[in-house]
Amino acid sequence: MAYPMYEVDWSVLPPEQNRRFNPAFNIATIKQVVNEAIERVAPVSVRMQTPTRLRDLIRQIRAARTAAEERSVVNKECAYIRSTFREEDSVWRCRNIAKLLYIHMLGYPAHFGQLECLKLIASPRFTDKRVGYLGAMLLLDERQDVHLLITNCLKNDLNSNTQFVVGLALCTLGAIASPEMARDLASEVERLIKSPNAYIKKKAALCAFRIIRRVPDLMEMFLPATRSLLTEKNHGVLITGVTLITEMCENSPDTLNHFKKIVPNLVRILKNLILAGYSPEHDVSGVSDPFLQVKILRLLRILGKNDAEASEAMNDILAQVATNTETSKNVGNTILYETVLSIMDIKSESSLRVLAINILGRFLLNNDKNIRYVALNTLLRTVHVDTSAVQRHRTTILECLKDPDVSIRRRAMELSFALINSQNIRAMMKELLLFLERSDPEFKAHCSSAMVLAAERYAPSSKWHLDTLFQVLLKAGNYLRDDTVSSTLQIVSAAPGERQAYAAMRLWSSLERSAVCADATEKQPLVQVAAWTIGEYGDMLVSEASNAISMVDDDGVDDFTRPSEEYVIDIYQKLLWSTQLSITTKEYLLLSLAKLSTRLTTKPSQDKIRVIIDTFGSHIHIELQQRGVELSQLYKQYAHLRPALLERMPPMEAGAPEHDAEPEHDKPPPEQDALLDLIIGSEPLSNGDMEHAPAPPTNNNSTTNDILDLLSGLDLSTPSVPTPTTAVSVTNNNMATPSLLLDGLFAPAQPPVQPQETVVRALERNGVLVELVAQRGGDTAALTMRARSSASTTITDFLFQAAVPRTFRLDMMSPSGTVLTPQGEITQLLKITNPSKTPLRLRIRVSYNIDGNPILEQAEVNNFPPDLFN
Repeated sequence: MAYPMYEVDWSVLPPEQNRRFNPAFNIATIKQVVNEAIERVAPVSVRMQTPTRLRDLIRQIRAARTAAEERSVVNKECAYIRSTFREEDSVWRCRNIAKLLYIHMLGYPAHFGQLECLKLIASPRFTDKRVGYLGAMLLLDERQDVHLLITNCLKNDLNSNTQFVVGLALCTLGAIASPEMARDLASEVERLIKSPNAYIKKKAALCAFRIIRRVPDLMEMFLPATRSLLTEKNHGVLITGVTLITEMCENSPDTLNHFKKIVPNLVRILKNLILAGYSPEHDVSGVSDPFLQVKILRLLRILGKNDAEASEAMNDILAQVATNTETSKNVGNTILYETVLSIMDIKSESSLRVLAINILGRFLLNNDKNIRYVALNTLLRTVHVDTSAVQRHRTTILECLKDPDVSIRRRAMELSFALINSQNIRAMMKELLLFLERSDPEFKAHCSSAMVLAAERYAPSSKWHLDTLFQVLLKAGNYLRDDTVSSTLQIVSAAPGERQAYAAMRLWSSLERSAVCADATEKQPLVQVAAWTIGEYGDMLVSEASNAISMVDDDGVDDFTRPSEEYVIDIYQKLLWSTQLSITTKEYLLLSLAKLSTRLTTKPSQDKIRVIIDTFGSHIHIELQQRGVELSQLYKQYAHLRPALLERMPPMEAGAPEHDAEPEHDKPPPEQDALLDLIIGSEPLSNGDMEHAPAPPTNNNSTTNDILDLLSGLDLSTPSVPTPTTAVSVTNNNMATPSLLLDGLFAPAQPPVQPQETVVRALERNGVLVELVAQRGGDTAALTMRARSSASTTITDFLFQAAVPRTFRLDMMSPSGTVLTPQGEITQLLKITNPSKTPLRLRIRVSYNIDGNPILEQAEVNNFPPDLFN
């Protein structure tokens, strides 16, 4: 039988066996005597199978080759441990709980050992209590009912005469105390803080620290005893006292003010540590008790924050620590790091802050990557405090962008962007572009967006700004965020005309290289921006005037060659035929190609563009197919509208707010030239399609419908008399619903005479006069558009369009014709409903052809009678 692993109570031996025991006996005889005695006392439990020792169980579990084999070993051992727990007085309880705790550490359930832990805690033997309390800390929490049963045991052990038993109880209380248990035993802990025993005192201070964190209301109870801890000579008591005071100051502003009086005491303790000679008990790598120094520095940082008087008291000692601490070992670097944090948080002198940042600069040169990371992280947090001091280490920070460690590169990148200003923008961007080119994909999106923002904020010139944006697009590839593409388009559209031409030529060079090198699939945001820009300003790209624009970049390179119209179309065709480009990129290219049809002048180029667009009418993807069909119509039935529809867009506004409120009528918007601006102005407008019957009011939050919806109801035939038809009214979700028009409203030859007519001249240009005859009629007023021509030639394809603010509803009937002869007339009826009775503002657009030349005119009419809707 194996020798049991616990102390033998020799008093249980019979007298005759006690007489046999003497030092002369060998170990075998002693084992025999002990085993015989145990069999008399506990014959049933001892006769059971001897449990496996903890180290043997560990060997078996580690020897398992599979998870199933490990589970088998654990389950078998757990079954045996359960069976031993059924014994009232198991001599192996301590060993079994130790094995159960190891099983619990592996992640297997061990809750069935909770009551056994309580039995061990109640044992008078220290070895049993030690394992029992360890089991309680691991297996119990405040959610378990068994947790309540341990309170009385803790109270008894807190009053024990053995300091180690008291220490076990304090450790357990700090680990598993519930709010109720903490309130019950807080007075005992407060009493032990005043104990003369340093071992008990430091344990009690740490237990009070955990109790305050659990129940902050108990803080006041420990205040008187806590301050006395700083007068102790024992470093263990000092460090626990500083830890307890730090927790109190972080949780309560009142307590923080209370402890500001101890700053001189802390300064004195810290000074003694710095000036103290060698002490083997506290020395760590040549530094006297670095753990206590770090704790004191952290408490000083909390006490000196936003307090000039306290900061002044600790400035000198912080300077001494910063200059006298050895930096060759990690221990010294730890103290210096805490010193830097304290200097940057308190109201320190400027020279002291420079010293702190220089310490971080030395950290950046350290071979240990952890120290370099800590330095970068701290500089990032403190760069706003003294930016000029951090700028001195800019070169070292940029070198960290090349570090093999990904965390260091990330922090260096973020710190580099924080250092950018108008003086160093060129040098910083050059380094960051190199970093962007070789960086991992996870960095590209954030880095490119930050570079775009920095370039927009600190750009020294518009040309440099555009060059930098294009370099970002080129080097970031497909990892660019969508907002970067849209912001770049906005910047290009808002640039002066010469810069727009420069952008088109620079982007053409990049687009050409991407198409030739077949790497456009890896740079699709660049392709999208290039397609949009070339589509808008393609006429500048191929014109002779482009030769006068300097294309020399910042490196002194001019790689631009003016392309021919046919070559531009060939590049577009190659990209559109690519199977690797995304649908979104092809949509950019297709629309850009359509716009180029109005920018390029030769007929072969336009015919080739038309052929390419027509092929997309049968594309397999529905979005591209729809665009192909719609754009093809601009070469057929609506060819006269193509120049107007595809004209150059106006400059985009950055961050334009959405107009959800009611429109203001006292400030007319500026006149726009684009077709969509007839609908989208400085306020929400609703459009009126031809032959649209009045529709029920809808809560439409969009500012415009699709452009083809605006044209869908146009009837360009020449009816003599308008007839009732079935119209299509477009609602806010773009669903078409039929409605019947009222007939008999208007006849062009004999318009009904209404009282109180007012004639408003809306437009008079190129011999075309457009008048609006306003007729009052309550909430709904009728406007009759009359167009007359004084020109000597016939005007064809005449089209009148109108838009009103969203508070109005506009319904337009069919015109009397689309051909305006000399001295002839075209009429059209408009019905406008105005429930709010606000003054009417009408935006109109007139398009027509004279001698084959398309003309587009736009005007705003706001001089209607104020009582029009009365």
